Amino acid sequence: MLSILLLLSACGEQPPPPEQKPERVAVDVVAFEPIAPDLSLTGTVAARVESQLSFQIDGRVAERFVDVSDRVKAGDLLARLDPASQQADVDAAQASVAAAEATLEQARINFDRQDQLLRSGVTTRGNFENARKDLRDAQGNLDSAKASLANAREQLTFTELRADADGVITERRTETGQVAAAAQPVFTLAHEGEREAVFDVYESLLIEDPSPSGELTVRLVGDPSVEARAKVREISPTFDSRTGTVRVRVTLIAPPERMGLGSAVVGVAQGQEKRLARLSWRALSAGTRGAAVWVIDEATKAVSLRPIEVDSYRTGYILVSGGLKAGDKVVTAGSQLLREGQVVEIAQDVPA
Repeated sequence: MLSILLLLSACGEQPPPPEQKPERVAVDVVAFEPIAPDLSLTGTVAARVESQLSFQIDGRVAERFVDVSDRVKAGDLLARLDPASQQADVDAAQASVAAAEATLEQARINFDRQDQLLRSGVTTRGNFENARKDLRDAQGNLDSAKASLANAREQLTFTELRADADGVITERRTETGQVAAAAQPVFTLAHEGEREAVFDVYESLLIEDPSPSGELTVRLVGDPSVEARAKVREISPTFDSRTGTVRVRVTLIAPPERMGLGSAVVGVAQGQEKRLARLSWRALSAGTRGAAVWVIDEATKAVSLRPIEVDSYRTGYILVSGGLKAGDKVVTAGSQLLREGQVVEIAQDVPA
């Protein structure tokens, strides 16, 4: 009987579970340091002053004398409308002036005759006053005809589009034979003088650093060795609601010749200095409140998921501004299978 009880007692015991080995992980030690992140933006080179040139009247474009990238001088003829209608108006106005001059001459002769007759007592005061009135009316008609001729001649000059300054044609929006409406832009003229780079900056970057450094470096996209210093000239007070960007203009200081109008450039500016911690991108996980990392408790070697504040994401690493303290050990490699409270072992041979 005793042997049976011992056998039953032995059958009821469960073997202890096998001891789990700690997960081997690699870590980064958190260290905060002052960092002024570089801000890189892509833009284009433009003139400080640009003109949108257009005709002042409607008409069909008869001739075009310049194209994009052509250099022009102030007063150069750029394009001409068909002047047939305006020339006909000038011819008609000239004919009206000639007729008014003839009428005025006849009225003056009649007035002089009535004046002599009145002095001799041969005519009446009424005839003299009528002659004077005719003379005044003829003079008024001549003045009106001359004004109409001047207006017709001015309209004829409007068929020619001329450059308003020295510069380079950077855009053309018409072809010979097309009908151009009054005030419709035909050419864009970049004036000679200062050049600047134009960037569209995301509004969030300006919110983070509303007073960017006054100086930056601008380099050609095609050849970064070609560069120039620049100063911020203007930050637009409004933003483009479609793209969420703000236009920033910087003045180029002594730009090289290769940095011509329309060139694609990269502007590199130094942001506001902050105390940040640099962590490998492998450390980044996600928690209920967003970005998080696994932090190792120094005493128990257990891990816990801690939310962090990411200042910016860079190639191969992140910059952390909050949620950690100096000396914290953050898991980098081996964090994929971790759970809250799991004990880990720091391995020196696992790449971070």
